[in-house]
Amino acid sequence: MSWKRTLWILWAANFIVMAGTSLVVPFLPLYIETLGIHQLASMEQWSGWIFSAQFVTAFIFQPIWGSFADRYGRKMMLLRAGIGMGIVTALMGFVVAPWQLLLLRLINGIFAGFISMAVSLQASITPDEYAGRALGTLQTGSIAGALIGPVIGGVLAEAFGFKGVFFLTGALLLLASIVVMIFVKENHQKIEKGKVQVKREWGLLMPLMPVFIASIVTQAGMMSIEPIVTIYAKTIYHGRHLAIMAGLVVATSGVANLIGAPTLGRLGDRIGQRKVLIVALIMAAVTYLPQALAHGIGTLLVGRFLLGLFIGGMIPSLNALVKKMAPNNMQATAFGLNSSSLFLGNLIGPLIGSSIAAAYTIRDVFYVTMSILVANAMILIWNRSIDHADHNHPINQRA
Repeated sequence: MSWKRTLWILWAANFIVMAGTSLVVPFLPLYIETLGIHQLASMEQWSGWIFSAQFVTAFIFQPIWGSFADRYGRKMMLLRAGIGMGIVTALMGFVVAPWQLLLLRLINGIFAGFISMAVSLQASITPDEYAGRALGTLQTGSIAGALIGPVIGGVLAEAFGFKGVFFLTGALLLLASIVVMIFVKENHQKIEKGKVQVKREWGLLMPLMPVFIASIVTQAGMMSIEPIVTIYAKTIYHGRHLAIMAGLVVATSGVANLIGAPTLGRLGDRIGQRKVLIVALIMAAVTYLPQALAHGIGTLLVGRFLLGLFIGGMIPSLNALVKKMAPNNMQATAFGLNSSSLFLGNLIGPLIGSSIAAAYTIRDVFYVTMSILVANAMILIWNRSIDHADHNHPINQRA
C-alpha cells in the first residue's frame, strides 16, 4: 500500500480523533458542576484531577501497547485505541458523580494511543528520506482537529447539552476506527520473543534517551504556560473583547503549528532532524522573550505565533529520529515510549508553570521555560549518541 495514500487516510483518522477528544475541553468544569460540585475551589480541584487522570494512565500504558504493536501489528492497536476510547467516552455521558468521571478518564488513558500508533504505522512504511515530511504532515491532522474541536464542542454543548457531546465524541472515535479498519492495510507477521531476547532488545533503545528527554522538555515547555496564558492575556489587555483575544492567544500557536510542522519536517529531511531540532529548541526559547516582555496583546500574539512555528517543527523531528534510531522490530515500542514522554510533559508542564506563577509571577514562567529549552538544546549539541541518525541522510552521504 502506498505510503502517501496511507498518510492521508491516517490524517483523516487523526483529525477525527483529535476533534472528538477536544470537544469536551471547553465545558469540562461546567459538566463537573452539573454533577453536584458547586464551590469554586472544589470545582477547580476536581477539574485538575479529572483533566490529568488520562495522562497518568496513558503515560504508563503507552510502551506496553507499543510492545504489543511490534508483536501483533500497529493496525490492531489503532483499532484497540479507537474502539476502547469511543466506548469509554460515550459512558462519560451517563455518570452521576465526579468520581465516576474521574474513574472513566483513568480507564480512557489505558486505551489511549491512537495518535502515537498512527505515527508508528506511518513511519514503518515511509522511506527514511521522506520521514520528516510525512510525519510533519500527519501531525497537522491532529493539530487541525485540536483547533476546531473546542469550538464545535462549545456550540454542540449549547445545542444538545453536555451529555450529548460525550455521546457524539464516542461516535467520532468509533468512526475513526472504522476508517482505519476499512482503508488501512498492513502486512504484519506475528513475532514471538523470549524473555532474554526482549530484555536485550530493550537495551537497544537506550541511545534514544536524549530523544525521549527532548520530547518531555518540548511538551512541558509548551504546557507550562498553556493553562495560564489566558490569565496572562487578561493582565495586558484591557479592551472590551477579552474573550475573543483570549481565544486568539490560545489558537495562534496552534495555527502556526500547521505551518511549522510540515515545513520544518521537510527541512529535517534535507539537512538532518537533529540539526532542525536543536535550532527549533533555541528559537522556541527566543520566542518566549517577547511574550515575557509584552505589554500589549499584539506582541503576545506575535510571540505565540512564532513559538507555534518552532514547537510544531520539533515533534516531527523527534518522531523521525525515533524511526531512524529504533530497531525495526521495536519501532512501535519506541514510539510508545516517546508518546509516554509527551504525556509526561503534559503532566509536569502545567505543574511547573502554575507553581512558578504562584511563587513568583506569570512572567517568570516564560524565563524558566526559556532556560529549560536552551539547556535541552545544549544537551543535544554535546550528546553525540544520535549523530548517526543525521549521518544517514542522503545529503550527508553525498557530502
